[in-house]
Amino acid sequence: MSAELSLRAVTLGRGDLAVLDAVELTVAPGEVVALVGPSGCGKSTLLDVAAGLCEADAGAVLIDGAPAPNRLGRLALMPQGDSLLPWRTLLDNIAVGARLAGAADADALARDALERYGLAGFERHYPHALSGGMRQRAALARTVLAGRPVWLLDEPFGALDALTRAELHAEVIELWARLRPTVLLVTHDPEEAATLADRVLVSGPRPLGRLVEVDCPAPRPRPPEVRARLRESILDALRDQRAVGRTA
Repeated sequence: MSAELSLRAVTLGRGDLAVLDAVELTVAPGEVVALVGPSGCGKSTLLDVAAGLCEADAGAVLIDGAPAPNRLGRLALMPQGDSLLPWRTLLDNIAVGARLAGAADADALARDALERYGLAGFERHYPHALSGGMRQRAALARTVLAGRPVWLLDEPFGALDALTRAELHAEVIELWARLRPTVLLVTHDPEEAATLADRVLVSGPRPLGRLVEVDCPAPRPRPPEVRARLRESILDALRDQRAVGRTA
């Protein structure tokens, strides 16, 4: 299940307070697009606007080509950090996604997800008692169970160690192959973009506006040498975008 997500001339803020400047972006159904840019350039704000958590000053967000002014809850947002509810058990936190999807058997689906994501046995644990990797797995499971056609992933693995991050990258790739959602991934990590994305868009400093597409030379999964070349191309684009921002 997937849908096309488009942002048309999305603008937020003005002058020195500008965050988004006439952003144009389309993610095709079932496509994984990574948006890479420096910290503070407006990437997370863009996802908030796409999700309907805040409204832009101008422009439009379209789902399958139609304006979506009441889109809050129609897209699945996995924010920075895990955002698990500290007063709920792990099982209850994961079941939230299924309940949002209207599932009558939310707890059963959550138990299945615990097994799938290597979290079985921790049903009654609270978030503070879990490792960072376990919490992120739970957040990913909650996102999947929400059953939305578009996933907005906001630097979801940035705080994890390299091994755990690689494991979760593999899980995302497996999930995408099975479910084929539309994915817009925000990251500051060129390696993550080179691993997960079908297309890579690179932003300069705030305000986020002009996006440069980096050519991806091969479909996923990419061998290490191809990922290395793509990572260098992303870094080159980041340097170019920073230079343009300084002269603007």
